[in-house]
Amino acid sequence: MSDTTTVRVSRTTHQELLQLAKERHQTVADTVSQAVRLLHQDGIGKDLATPLTAEETAWLDADAG
Repeated sequence: MSDTTTVRVSRTTHQELLQLAKERHQTVADTVSQAVRLLHQDGIGKDLATPLTAEETAWLDADAG
């Protein structure tokens, strides 16, 4: 087993995690790991959806030669 620690959550959140894990046929730890990954991906998606600044556009349009 990998190195682990404890994360404090409310009883309501704990029950929700148990239900999500059960629905997905996975452990609570795997469910939390997946949730963290999805939050990271969501942040990346929001960053990519943000319009480029004028400086970024100029850099991308610059002649590489």
